[in-house]
Amino acid sequence: MADFVGAVDQGTTSTRFMIFDHGGNEIARHQLEHQQILPQAGWVEHNPVEIWERTRAVIETALGKASLTAADLVALGITNQRETTVVWDRRTGRPYYNAIVWQDTRTDRIASALEREGKGEVIRSKAGLPPATYFSGGKIQWILENVEGVREAAGAGHAVFGNTDTWLLWNLTGGRDGGVHVTDPTNASRTMLMNLETLDWDDELLSFFGIPRGMLPEIRPSSNPGLYGVTRADGPLHGEVPLSGDLGDQQAATVGQVCFGVGEAKNTYGTGNFLLLNTGNELVRSRHGLLTTVCYQFGEEKPVYALEGSIAVTGSAVQWLRDQLGIISGAAQSESLARQVDDNGGVYFVPAFSGLFAPYWRSDARGAIVGLSRYNTNAHIARATLEAICYQTRDVVEAMANDSGVRLDVLRVDGGVTANDLCMQIQADVLGVPVSKPVVAETTALGAAYAAGLALGFWSSTEELKRNWNEDRRWLPAWSQERREEGYAGWRKAVERTLNWVDVD
Repeated sequence: MADFVGAVDQGTTSTRFMIFDHGGNEIARHQLEHQQILPQAGWVEHNPVEIWERTRAVIETALGKASLTAADLVALGITNQRETTVVWDRRTGRPYYNAIVWQDTRTDRIASALEREGKGEVIRSKAGLPPATYFSGGKIQWILENVEGVREAAGAGHAVFGNTDTWLLWNLTGGRDGGVHVTDPTNASRTMLMNLETLDWDDELLSFFGIPRGMLPEIRPSSNPGLYGVTRADGPLHGEVPLSGDLGDQQAATVGQVCFGVGEAKNTYGTGNFLLLNTGNELVRSRHGLLTTVCYQFGEEKPVYALEGSIAVTGSAVQWLRDQLGIISGAAQSESLARQVDDNGGVYFVPAFSGLFAPYWRSDARGAIVGLSRYNTNAHIARATLEAICYQTRDVVEAMANDSGVRLDVLRVDGGVTANDLCMQIQADVLGVPVSKPVVAETTALGAAYAAGLALGFWSSTEELKRNWNEDRRWLPAWSQERREEGYAGWRKAVERTLNWVDVD
């Protein structure tokens, strides 16, 4: 009998494959990075073929590490970097262009034009999103308008679109030889093209971007008893495994953190930060700069919605210290360097490399380090970087409370940055509430596994999944209220200095 569930976690900087048992415990994993392609300022791309090759490799290696085969897996789930846009030829399987990554800002003029033309409010009402460079719709439009032959190929039914979940599902189920062209509502809700109430592509929204409906994948439930398809025996699993779960990465982390109750929230610390608050079957329209999004849809049940605060640059700011400034040799050193000082020494770092996402949505902003004096050292910059992660989270928590009326009692956290003990302590201090980390910190992959296993009865209910959750570590706030508010006031002042830096038509 198959005793395990596998999950592909296709992220912004790497792809991993993880295998879990019935208790939600990790059995094996393998992870590989892929190239970050930066053709010019503000442009961020990935090679979709490289991502597919990395996916094949991590699946095969993880199975080998655990001495398992496809026959040992009851189901396979996928989770992915959302909004990152791939357009390929369904006849050949070849992408027409590199994947345009969610961080990419080349579509700022498209987003600005939508607002100028009065289409922004329609998009907010129907899709729950503001017109922004972040989402897939503008990226598809850019490819249609700027890559030779794609518009004609789309009209002929040859050019198709998908976020990286769809790209991998298509390849895992056969690619040009019968690959299934599908996605789920959590990914579809990140395109500016899906109606949140119907969970279907919206013709009016498609017309805003000039996108043919035939380019788009079929939308199926996130946990899907009817399956997305079955892996090909000649693929990386070397056998047939049901593909029954698909969730965008932040929704997957919400499921992995078992935030199934209204008002429960989690924050994932990765390349960016993403805080989701479960609002149940109610569509809560944000008035304070957050996104309304689909949290998950299990089978034929009604969709569960969420408010989301998306922050573009958090963990990648630490990578910037390593790769561009060269003041640390690895992410772990950011903690030891920052511990050399007791505070930020008056320095604030606003890492608005891709503009500012929630709750500001300012594509004209750019990064700034402010408050420098000769007293300051690289340790102050390292500490300011960790504080930036935490202050950006507070911006979102404040907006979430204003939208929903819910004040957090505790913040559940996951993702790579949670390994930084100092950063998590600063987060508790900045928010003034406890911060709680689960035993399985890689909840994104776990959530995809849960969605896949629930669909096929490997797990019987969400109540059973809740019993798998266990706390590993809790950080309690130590700052005084006066220090907390003084620090936040300095942060808001620093944010003001980043605005109106880039002229957006």
